[in-house]
Amino acid sequence: MKNHSLNQSYPSAKMTNSHSSILQKPFTYISLILLGMGVGIGGTIAFSYPHLFSEQTEIIAPSTTTEVPEEWSSLPPMTSENFVTDVVRKVGPAVVRIDASRTVKTEVPPMFEDPFFRRFFGSQIPNIPDQEIQRGTGSGFILSKDGKILTNAHVVAGTQAVTVTLKDGRTFTGKVLGTDPVTDVAVIDLEADNLPTVKAGNSDNLNVGEWAIAIGNPLGLDNTVTTGIISATGRHSSQIGVGDKRVDFIQTDAAINPGNSGGPLLNARGEVIGINTAIFQNAQGIGFSIPINKAQEIAEQLIAKGTVEHPYLGIQMVEITPEIKQKLKGTGELNINADSGILIVQVVPNSPAAAAGLEAGDIIQSIDQQPLKTPSAVQKAVEKVRVGSTIPVEVERNGKLLTLDVKVGVLPNG
Repeated sequence: MKNHSLNQSYPSAKMTNSHSSILQKPFTYISLILLGMGVGIGGTIAFSYPHLFSEQTEIIAPSTTTEVPEEWSSLPPMTSENFVTDVVRKVGPAVVRIDASRTVKTEVPPMFEDPFFRRFFGSQIPNIPDQEIQRGTGSGFILSKDGKILTNAHVVAGTQAVTVTLKDGRTFTGKVLGTDPVTDVAVIDLEADNLPTVKAGNSDNLNVGEWAIAIGNPLGLDNTVTTGIISATGRHSSQIGVGDKRVDFIQTDAAINPGNSGGPLLNARGEVIGINTAIFQNAQGIGFSIPINKAQEIAEQLIAKGTVEHPYLGIQMVEITPEIKQKLKGTGELNINADSGILIVQVVPNSPAAAAGLEAGDIIQSIDQQPLKTPSAVQKAVEKVRVGSTIPVEVERNGKLLTLDVKVGVLPNG
């Protein structure tokens, strides 16, 4: 009996569960239908009345916003412009294009003039004109509202008139007031008024690593802007292969190409700090500019007199090194015992140095009582002396010190 009642209880329980699941299915279907209707109605309301939800978003958002670091709050707002844009907008109108043309004499090969050669090959000899016109393009910038323009001497070399084109399209005929090949600086004058001008900076206070902006007309591409940094200052002319120049150049990695010559190098404030003038052949990111302080000093003399008088002694120098000593010993011309110093290797005939008694083989110790260690230091010291004045030059000759008074002359042209 017990087993029988137990056996009967399982079917009873089974039937109860089955009955419950049958009743739950309709409720499940009804719940899904109601849920779908609710989502649909809610979406319709949200789409039709978005302001109801935006109000809640405005209330909730502050509590979920990440706190902004204090140092970020001082940064300027992000825009599509930057300081380069401001500099170009401010200085660009004062940067000009310079087109120059010069007539040069054509060199005819000597054999073409030989009567014997002309007798047998006269009909085949090309007709070479005696002269030809060379044309070139450079850049410049306007210093004053009345039309004084600063550029490179090599841009206007061999010509007295050039064509100057402003950024706004105006074209003028410019007169070359003067050129100074020694510093590669020239000044052009336009007959105009109220022209846009640049502002000069101070090239004596440059720091390596600060911004540099170049504007010019490279390869005929007018109003080209490039940027970089000041890579170095005080690059002596002999370091960059132009030993005939008396300039300590600014080095920059702002791109400088043919046609940039004479254009301005600017700082981040839009002030001119140099005149772009030279590049290393087959090099990238190495360009050079004439410091604006030096250029303005030369420009003032060109505007006033049309020429520049550079102090001149008439000596060729070299810094003594073990390699130099070995080379001189090999030539047998000079026997140097000193291990350091500034050696005079040649004295120009009829020069101030020759008149004072300086000789090849003398080792310069000081000029005007200033101890000096390099040829560039000697050049700088002489450049500061007024033409016509007399300065003491102390040299070592055959182990003895001598002081000779040299009357400073004017550097000959060419």
